[in-house]
Amino acid sequence: MNILSPSILAADCARLGEEISLVEAAGAEYLHIDVMDGMFVPSLSFGMCVVSSLRKVTDMVFDVHLMVEEPIRYAADFAKSGADIITVHLEACSDVEETLDWIHSLGRKAGISIKPSTPILAVEKYLDKIDLLLVMTVEPGFGGQKYIPASTARIREARQLIDARQAHVDIEVDGGITRDNVQVVLDAGANIIVAGSAIFNGNIAENVKNMMEILAPGPDGK
Repeated sequence: MNILSPSILAADCARLGEEISLVEAAGAEYLHIDVMDGMFVPSLSFGMCVVSSLRKVTDMVFDVHLMVEEPIRYAADFAKSGADIITVHLEACSDVEETLDWIHSLGRKAGISIKPSTPILAVEKYLDKIDLLLVMTVEPGFGGQKYIPASTARIREARQLIDARQAHVDIEVDGGITRDNVQVVLDAGANIIVAGSAIFNGNIAENVKNMMEILAPGPDGK
């Protein structure tokens, strides 16, 4: 099943609750929440208080992407705040397995994210410990970037690896995804689509509708 996960990094913070209501009413099931610490990536963004506040106004699946050093330090706080999926960067964990096990012990789904420069094979040994693999299609840390074309082959490689291992792992993509290229990443094997500017710039409800029409399965179920 293909899923749209609108990224609130591109939303208007002054109207955050209202804009989330719009994407939810339009049919989006997930909400992508980027957390940046100014260390792993240069930028700063949302923290636990934002997640807990938003949890009060929506039942959407909170897809929380921790772009922070040693995310194991914050997993419990984000779980308590309302995160449903907690994704950490392979490059940011001194002990990846311990971090993933800790997230699962909190009753949450666990994901690994990798930068464009990190080989896909680096996640192979963790496939039995993750629910989701987030393949970054831009450099993490800033919204509004253009999709890196080389990402398509990386997504395809990730899908082949997961299928070969018969692992039950979703492939999420994040960065520069628009109506013009979303079919490319779907065809390569991604099934969770993060979109920020493509959703929150302009008519939000219409943008969600148009994107989800592309994500909808065809007659062959794909």
